[in-house]
Amino acid sequence: MNAPLPEHLLPEIRQRETPSALIDALKARFPDRCSTALVVREHHGRDESSFAAPPPDAVVFAESTADVADAVILAGKYHVPIIPFGVGTSLEGHLLAVQGGISVDVSRMNKVLSINAEDLTVTVQPGVTRKQLNEAVKSTGLFFPIDPGADATLGGMSATRASGTNAVRYGTMRENVLALEVVTASGQIIRTGTRAKKSSAGYDLTRLMVGSEGTLGVITEVTVKLYPLPEAISAAICSFPSIEAAVRTTIEVIQLGVPIARVELIDANTVRMVNTHSKLGLREEPMLLMEFHGSPNSVKEQAELVQELASGHGGNAFEWASTPEERTRLWTARHNAYFAAIQSKPGCRSISTDTCVPISRLADCLLESVAEADASGIPYFLVGHVGDGNFHFGYLIDPEKPQEREAAEALNHQLVNRALSLGGTCSGEHGIGLHKIDFLVLETGDGAVDMMRTIKRALDPKNIMNPGKIFTL
Repeated sequence: MNAPLPEHLLPEIRQRETPSALIDALKARFPDRCSTALVVREHHGRDESSFAAPPPDAVVFAESTADVADAVILAGKYHVPIIPFGVGTSLEGHLLAVQGGISVDVSRMNKVLSINAEDLTVTVQPGVTRKQLNEAVKSTGLFFPIDPGADATLGGMSATRASGTNAVRYGTMRENVLALEVVTASGQIIRTGTRAKKSSAGYDLTRLMVGSEGTLGVITEVTVKLYPLPEAISAAICSFPSIEAAVRTTIEVIQLGVPIARVELIDANTVRMVNTHSKLGLREEPMLLMEFHGSPNSVKEQAELVQELASGHGGNAFEWASTPEERTRLWTARHNAYFAAIQSKPGCRSISTDTCVPISRLADCLLESVAEADASGIPYFLVGHVGDGNFHFGYLIDPEKPQEREAAEALNHQLVNRALSLGGTCSGEHGIGLHKIDFLVLETGDGAVDMMRTIKRALDPKNIMNPGKIFTL
């Protein structure tokens, strides 16, 4: 059972009434693709967050940009919210219909529209997932590196400004989205950006939409960068006597400019959970999982240097995975860490954190947060894209025990305050959604949030685009 939405997070939460006339109009426009069945609505009214809210009043399965535009126009006529839906993997309540409304499912808009291998770009519909995209471009010798773990859609990844395990080398969606097609709150279809690598033509509307979490429009096409597949790839794991030793190693690797592609921290708790879930035999100690991309010689040089740095901090038991099968086994275990943790405590939910700090302050922030989590007695897992200073605690709580949620939220609040005091952010990649509304004000200040509200009101005067997310009006 998920927890109810805390009122202090959403002082303006309200359930708007969806007129029957709108439902009738949607069913007339989408006779086979508009559902009011409870099971369909409930599926589209939850994500991977621990919050619960009433489901949307109807679900429209869009198959084209025109479908999205028509749904938005009809909803706007009745001042009813529109909530975009991809595959439902978001973690901060982005998909919850906190003010009622219509869920627009774009998962059927899943075509790869054009692959421009010579320009290293590809244009896709928003329902294309990252695995589907990489399968489609594999024959070109190119790949799309942004890997948030879940097989998320490109539309959702753009909307939340996602990143993941490869961000230390390839950046986030912010750096990799070149152009968008967007349906605005008025139902107008606009295009932002081009396939050119740079532009100084007017406001950067692409950057405005990337990370807007569906509050300014519905993304219906995405053009992203591609990269050449590395000539050689090697992965390694290394165990450490302490989290501090693993973090200090990471800091040295980054500060020395080693072009490592991935460096993930997994604490001993999480290794134990992963071993049970994925039937592995990893040493149950803090561990770095690393990957190197490049030519055979450069990969060898990078790996040898990192191994030397790790040895200086007590790193041992280096294990190499050079075949695709071995690498897939290791990274699948890492990506399944969340599910391994959930299964370790039947019936639990995870309160997830998502702070990111400058790499020089990573040890300070992480070690103090680990000490607080250990002292609390709440079971937790810890994973981190530590190469760019981003890490996640998952506090495992019984949703039937409010005191556990309160304790976990207190830990989260302390962690965010610490990260902000060190020049960091409350969200490295998950987005604000519902959960981090208060944290956004702490990070940016009232003036910046007021400016965001001004943009929202100007572009969405009826407040129909995923209302109640990022901030309240």
